[in-house]
Amino acid sequence: MTFTDLNKLKADLEKNFQNFPLVEKPTDIIHGEGNESAAVMLIGEAPGYYESVQRRPFVGRSGQLLRKVLTESGLEESQVYISNIVKVRPPDNRDPLPEEILAFKLYLDAEIEIIKPKLIVTLGRFSMAKFLPEVKVSEVHGRLHKVKWNNRTLFVLPMYHPAAALRATRVKEAFIKDFAKIEKIIAWVETASEGEEFTEIVKEALL
Repeated sequence: MTFTDLNKLKADLEKNFQNFPLVEKPTDIIHGEGNESAAVMLIGEAPGYYESVQRRPFVGRSGQLLRKVLTESGLEESQVYISNIVKVRPPDNRDPLPEEILAFKLYLDAEIEIIKPKLIVTLGRFSMAKFLPEVKVSEVHGRLHKVKWNNRTLFVLPMYHPAAALRATRVKEAFIKDFAKIEKIIAWVETASEGEEFTEIVKEALL
């Protein structure tokens, strides 16, 4: 199944809501939001309580921190697209289950294909595992990765989830520092040739 724009993608998900875990009605679904031509795509874990009420991603306490740091890093919300690997709030905000992540995979993949971001920022371990399954956020946060995905080359920047940043000062400092790198990384990605070797030296130069 191929989707050509986000509105058709969202309509299809709501039309077939009965086929997805956690969904009792179409309004349970929290779609991604933002610029369909965004250079940066942010992918989180799953909606929480406030997201389920407002039907928007990242609007609770962690979302407010995310949007604040985003603006302070020089990026406007209109320049990014924000989504989650699971589109519905899990009970009691528990971690998403593997089968729930798998159920929504088609739609997240379609969002990536439609937007074609220059950079994907993963927020937390669950979205990072989609592209980098064998590593820990604490070991690779803020380091740019070049990955092969669906026969495409993607640049992925793992970061802590903003909820983790709210719980620990050290994590919050790293979260803010990592966000400050995005503009420099985008500038490099835009000028890098397709076949350019992506080495540790290049990564360190960006950081």
